[in-house]
Amino acid sequence: MDLSEEIHQKEFTSLHQKALINILYTYNYIVGEMNVFFKANDLTRQQYNVLRILRGQYPHPSNISLVKERMLDKMSDASRIIQRLHQKHLVERKIAFDDRRSVEITITQQGLELLSNTDEQVKGFTHLVENLTPEEAEQLNFLLDKIRG
Repeated sequence: MDLSEEIHQKEFTSLHQKALINILYTYNYIVGEMNVFFKANDLTRQQYNVLRILRGQYPHPSNISLVKERMLDKMSDASRIIQRLHQKHLVERKIAFDDRRSVEITITQQGLELLSNTDEQVKGFTHLVENLTPEEAEQLNFLLDKIRG
């Protein structure tokens, strides 16, 4: 459906304004769809993102700095997210042997199993963009990269 119909706004001050509003509206639509899945798995999108980062590092430990650097949502409080994941027994935290000020974070077996059990469902999120041809998806990726500079 056209953005104008979705938000009941007939005119925009420019095509650039419409594009920006369209990006924000689409982002919220996609996030809403994803949140239904994550809520059913007692996770947030940010927690899931941290678990995926830690799985990518596994079996080597990570630290808060690395997690923050790789997170999709840069405004998230990584320390708090890791604390919650620790409470759920999905990550382990240990004081670094060589630097007592640093904390090493590792995904637990339970965290690995959760990701393994949800991988196929998460791949299913592509249904949100499957109405694009491969060429359109490539163009969209190019344009989004261009927006970010």
